[in-house]
Amino acid sequence: MAASMGSCLVLLVACLVAPLLLAGAAHGNPWGGLFPQFYDHSCPRAKEIVRSVVARAVARETRMAASLVRLHFHDCFVKGCDASVLLDNSTGIVSEKGSNPNKNSLRGFEVVDEIKAALEAACPGTVSCADVLALAARDSTVLVGGPSWDVPLGRRDSLGASIQGSNNDIPAPNNTLPTIVTKFKRQGLDVVDVVALSGAHTIGLSRCTSFRQRLYNQTGNGAADATLDVSYAARLRQGCPRSGGDGNLFPLDLATPARFDNLYFKNILGGRGLLSSDEVLLTKSAETAALVKAYAADVDLFFRHFAQSMVKMGNISPLTGAQGEVRKNCRRLNGNHY
Repeated sequence: MAASMGSCLVLLVACLVAPLLLAGAAHGNPWGGLFPQFYDHSCPRAKEIVRSVVARAVARETRMAASLVRLHFHDCFVKGCDASVLLDNSTGIVSEKGSNPNKNSLRGFEVVDEIKAALEAACPGTVSCADVLALAARDSTVLVGGPSWDVPLGRRDSLGASIQGSNNDIPAPNNTLPTIVTKFKRQGLDVVDVVALSGAHTIGLSRCTSFRQRLYNQTGNGAADATLDVSYAARLRQGCPRSGGDGNLFPLDLATPARFDNLYFKNILGGRGLLSSDEVLLTKSAETAALVKAYAADVDLFFRHFAQSMVKMGNISPLTGAQGEVRKNCRRLNGNHY
């Protein structure tokens, strides 16, 4: 019975993923003008420089790996992967750093500054901040035990930001599953990408404010979320009170919070997914539930899909050629020193 169930899951996942692979093949270069060798001549040590700075940062603080992956995600979902998320407030620019998903939450900007300074010293005005984010996300994943992939490169940096896009387009922890899927589809991403990329929650921490409603008032009746494991909920309540403690931090993956693996999906199956957006993958759709179960059973399948989905996400509406610019400082436009 178990073997038969496993076969069904593998078959279903194959059916979900096959169209995605065929679509890429049908359009020639699946990276849309980006390619991993972009800096091989103009800045041969670019990848090595990014990797060494990220390695130092993660050695100082393991959590930084998750923060850098999230930075790339929050960049790509707003105006495409163009480093708009890195811009500070200035004349004519309202920074995305002040949006609801990012304020007091998004981090890793100083590490990006450190990477960019090293790149500017080696190859001035050559490597974009958008490509730094894509490379740092890959390197972070590898450093904590996750899969590797070739990062298509050649993105350019935006000349503006969109706090409205940041508030509206980034999936939120309390969004319903249909809303999350819709936000992914708007970016050209599908249900496989939703579940695979959610697996990034195998590392990192989340604030009490992001899951409090699950502990005290999930459906407006003053009761905890019924899908939450009772003992896990009791443990969370100890550090996440009804009021106050908004910034108290909890691991997204209770079992191995500092290691990139598939225990996030096993946790969900046991009612120990931290965020509502984690748990709904199992409880609100047969299609997403099948993927959760498949990834829980097969870490190699999860790693393969995660790598494919990260490349796909990294290809959301990049600026290329003469579009945008290559910023010298990721926090401001060239020539803008306000």
